[in-house]
Amino acid sequence: MSVRVLIADDHGVVRQGLRMYLALDPDIEIVGEACDGLQALSLAHELQPDVVLMDLLMPEMDGIEATVRIRTDLPDIEVVALTNVLEDSSVVGAVRAGAIGYLLKDTDAGELIRAIKSAAAGQVQLSPKAAARLMHEVRMPDHPEELTAREIDVLRLLAEGCTNKQIAYHLDIGEKTVKTHVSNILDKLNVASRTQAALYAVHAGLVDSLHQPGSVA
Repeated sequence: MSVRVLIADDHGVVRQGLRMYLALDPDIEIVGEACDGLQALSLAHELQPDVVLMDLLMPEMDGIEATVRIRTDLPDIEVVALTNVLEDSSVVGAVRAGAIGYLLKDTDAGELIRAIKSAAAGQVQLSPKAAARLMHEVRMPDHPEELTAREIDVLRLLAEGCTNKQIAYHLDIGEKTVKTHVSNILDKLNVASRTQAALYAVHAGLVDSLHQPGSVA
């Protein structure tokens, strides 16, 4: 089953290049392109992609606001920020908005393809530099609602870099049940992304460090 991807970038040559790179993999289907955040939001509603590759600096509506809107309206769609910018405010803003990943545009095609597939499977994807910034900058929830034992199990595996399918296998539950648990975890922690939840797991001592599946920058 192919991963359906929407590309959002205000530079036509970048969209063309991404389309060319991603076409190398038969398991990825480009379903649309957006030239600004507002169009990305509209096309996300219309096309229901699995993953949105989101530039952060765009006209009409920037990528961070578009990510907030998409994740609020369409929580089953994952957003991967793909940008030239590695400023703390951009990294933190994208993750707080709900992005599951943060990659730089110098990421090679193979790593980008793996990151998209991993994001679609529910696996957090961060460049090592972005992960380092997040560990220091993202504020943890002050008074999170208590998690159940099963939710803690799911959160620990999520932070260790497991996909939904892997979590389901380890806990002997269905993938839909995993998604329900993750949704409940995000609600209880009052965070918008799996990435923030994974960071919480590190701060809470559930895991030693944030898992980084492969080097993506």
